[in-house]
Amino acid sequence: MSIDRVVKPRHGTARLIGCAALAGFTLLAACGPVSPQLAARQCEERARQADGPFGEVGVGFGTGGAKSHIELGVTSDFIRGRDPYEVYDSCVREKSGQGPIRPLVL
Repeated sequence: MSIDRVVKPRHGTARLIGCAALAGFTLLAACGPVSPQLAARQCEERARQADGPFGEVGVGFGTGGAKSHIELGVTSDFIRGRDPYEVYDSCVREKSGQGPIRPLVL
C-alpha cells in the first residue's frame, strides 16, 4: 500500500525564503563600492591613525571629586611603518574602486 501525496510549501516557508533572499541582497549591496567622497572621509581617518598613536584624555571635577579618562590606540599600519599617504591611496581605491579625489592633508 503506497500513499502518494504532494506536499505543497506553506506560505510561511515561502515568506522565510523571501526574507532570507532580501537579507542576502541587502548584505551584498552593503559590500559594494562607496562614493569617492565617502571613501576619502573614511580613509583620511585611517591614514591619520597610521601616522602615529592616537587617543583622548579627559579630566573633570564634580561633587564626587576629580575624574579622568585616558584612551590610547595604535593601528597595525603604524606598527608596520606604513606611509600614511600610501595607506590613504590604497584605502580609497579599495573602498571606491577609484583613485583619491583629493590629496591627503594630515
